[in-house]
Amino acid sequence: MDNDTRPELAALQQRQAKTLDAERAEARDKRHAKGYRTARENLVDLVDAGSFVEYGQLAVAAQRSRRDYEDLQRSTAADGIITGLASINGERVGDSAAQSVVIVNDYSVLAGTQGFFHHKKLDRACELAERLKLPVVMYTEGGGGRPGDTDVTTQIAGLDVRSFSAWARLSGRVPRIAVNNGYCFAGNAALFGCADFGIATRNSWIGMAGPAMIEGGGLGHYEPTEIGPSKSQERNGVVDIVAEDEADATRLARQLLSYFQGPIDTWQCADQAVLRDIIPEDRRWAYPVRRIIETIADKDSFLELRRVFGRGVVTGFIRIEGRPIALVANDCQQLGGALDSESSEKAAEFLGICDAFGLPVLSLTDTPGFMVGPASEEEGAVRRMSRLFRVGASLRVPVVAVFLRKGYGLGAMAMVGGSFAEPVYSAAWPTGEFGAMGLEGAVRLGFRKELEAVTDPQERNALFEELLARMYEVGKATEAAAHLEIDAVIDPAETRAVVARALAASQAG
Repeated sequence: MDNDTRPELAALQQRQAKTLDAERAEARDKRHAKGYRTARENLVDLVDAGSFVEYGQLAVAAQRSRRDYEDLQRSTAADGIITGLASINGERVGDSAAQSVVIVNDYSVLAGTQGFFHHKKLDRACELAERLKLPVVMYTEGGGGRPGDTDVTTQIAGLDVRSFSAWARLSGRVPRIAVNNGYCFAGNAALFGCADFGIATRNSWIGMAGPAMIEGGGLGHYEPTEIGPSKSQERNGVVDIVAEDEADATRLARQLLSYFQGPIDTWQCADQAVLRDIIPEDRRWAYPVRRIIETIADKDSFLELRRVFGRGVVTGFIRIEGRPIALVANDCQQLGGALDSESSEKAAEFLGICDAFGLPVLSLTDTPGFMVGPASEEEGAVRRMSRLFRVGASLRVPVVAVFLRKGYGLGAMAMVGGSFAEPVYSAAWPTGEFGAMGLEGAVRLGFRKELEAVTDPQERNALFEELLARMYEVGKATEAAAHLEIDAVIDPAETRAVVARALAASQAG
């Protein structure tokens, strides 16, 4: 410290230093011993260098009446939550588009619990995000509500807080990304679950109640690691992306945020000619749709969400010529590309979020329709599948539809905004085929009497194949285009260019 520093400035610098890792060595080393990073290490990795403006750094837990104030300054630094403004991805999207609100819950302070001043800081950050219309990245690790803030004498249950409603009210107003590592229980889990997108490390446990609350409710004793492990929360759709560790989660948060920050100037793409042969010649064979996505998209720009939940539909983000685009696609390797209840809800929720923030949509469709049968109805298919139509009808962003192969029935309509007339451009590859239902089922249903009249199994199968081929000719992509049910049939190698031009025209105004 400079000997000429005025005493009041020196005192401020000493006080601020108590909140930093250098003077909180014990807490820092405890985190490192577990293989975790400190809250401030995550902060530094997330934001652009030198851009962070902190709010409420000098706060401590409301426990002055029972604890030494000097001790509180170090052990309850910033009252367990770091909040402020910063730029993220500034080099890629420009300084103006990079402005963000950052909230980092600090587990090294009273297990990341939410106290009186903690809530006030969180409320302030949410207020800034709403007023300034800035996206938010929040690290949610923590144990929920804190009962030990004895300085607060004007509350009974401590439920007179605005944090949860303030955070939830940002829905549809600004993008919110939650990142978690470690334990995330009760109020912290509610924050994670309210976010638009959730990233969790493999060492995450997320639950609406922690061990103490569960045991206090008479429901038995459980270890924290038995409650909501990331593997389970990934399967049930609570977690959008599972990261390897905090560094990976932070990298993914930056990438995810970037799609909502606008276009970038530099990009590369793969050789598009490979798309011409990517669909098998035998229409009954499946293929890896993600290979198509990664080829159409700018190199390394595809980020998938909820990969193991609702597996019949792929949701995620890509860029084409630097422009961010929301993507939905059928995965014909799962349920033949049919839409079940989970995948329908997954797609509908994703489209609703992207519409709220103005991201155009590319639909790569190859589906035999909605999943049918008694088992599907047991899952509430009627209401859950119909949600795709409700969301599709309300979309304000442009949709471009590309039918890779099958476009059958209500499911195909739901994939493209509810109607083939909804997309600003609706095209098919030459492999496209269309009908009110799958061709095989249509033949069996429409020609039942003719097929039953043939007693010899081989002859019946030959008749079935003949009728199937005839129906395929009627419903193939070129016929659909000739009847103006779609806008065009395109060379697969031109898909990327066609999508770029259609979106440029639709957003020119």
